[in-house]
Amino acid sequence: MPSSLILGAGMVGGIMASDMARDFEVTIADIREEALSAAAARAPGRIRTVRADLSDPAAVTRLAAGFDVVIGALSSRIGFAALRAVIEAGRPYCDISFMAEDFLELDQLAKRAGVTCVTDCGVAPGMSNILTAHGAAMLDRCERIEIYVGGLPRERRWPFDYKAAFSPADVIEEYTRPSRLVEHGRTVVKEALSEPVLMDFAGVGTLEAFNTDGLRSLIDTVGARRGVPHMKEQTLRYPGHIALMRAFRETGLFSQDEISVRGAKVRPLDVTSALLFPKWTYGPGEEDLTVMRIIAAGEKRGRATTLTWDLLDFYDRETSSTSMARTTGMPCTIVARMLARGTFKSPGVNPPEALADQPGTVDHILHELSERRITYTFTEST
Repeated sequence: MPSSLILGAGMVGGIMASDMARDFEVTIADIREEALSAAAARAPGRIRTVRADLSDPAAVTRLAAGFDVVIGALSSRIGFAALRAVIEAGRPYCDISFMAEDFLELDQLAKRAGVTCVTDCGVAPGMSNILTAHGAAMLDRCERIEIYVGGLPRERRWPFDYKAAFSPADVIEEYTRPSRLVEHGRTVVKEALSEPVLMDFAGVGTLEAFNTDGLRSLIDTVGARRGVPHMKEQTLRYPGHIALMRAFRETGLFSQDEISVRGAKVRPLDVTSALLFPKWTYGPGEEDLTVMRIIAAGEKRGRATTLTWDLLDFYDRETSSTSMARTTGMPCTIVARMLARGTFKSPGVNPPEALADQPGTVDHILHELSERRITYTFTEST
């Protein structure tokens, strides 16, 4: 039986481990004993746990050696270093870390090592990239790409109307990291939380969307190379959340610059995180949902055509799994199997949209997701 190593036993890592345990030997690593125990309990007797400091690249390299595939489910803060460490171990790697660094800086290192890596392989980035590239290729000329995505509590509760089904630290990144968009063929940078719009989604209702830095590699691979002049990604929240997060940001509560409080040096972000995260963490049985819409618009056979993929996914009561963890983790485990079995082999660091260039791969991923009760609905209108 092939073997897999999962780095990180958090909300998504545990789901990944149980999925891989269906047909792989699974080892999951984390420094937190309680997280390892929770992950192992998802597939009793089929998940081996290892306690390790994954912020130490040397430890990651030692751990990764010998596995058929390594999967990254780490926070953005240590994602880039882990990517380098796995490449240095010479193992194929599939990763969901929303790292701030440009992962393509390690492309040549991976090529020299003959290692195939796929990064950003979650729901968004991830499936959004794959379907964006697929949609652009289906059109004779693509003029516009729009991506809307959000993970939300199924039940709204004051005052935040929000909880985080993945690393809360990475959520705050969405509110502070400048957003890159493509307008009239040029990359423009706008403030996070900017240009809010209200949108209606069947089964959810009215949500507000705002700019976030989710296009990432798509700016080059689809925007520049395919010549798509207009591209944007926006995050979805319940109405009112944007104004609250803007107030927090403008107050300085997300700042990483130290301030002095009664003679002590503190970072406002650390205080905010300590106060917010317990309130943003899902309790046992609390249900969430994931909503996403991907639009590729342009021309096909001489007619104006719009291609749309919609996802509406809910907490899985059967497995007690959050929707965001499932919709983020499952694309990664599906692709990890492809890497381990050699059905996708492209030495270097590949953004997820590279998968769309291989015939049959998009259909395979969508089929595997539907087998896991994650369904993308496609419509084509002219």
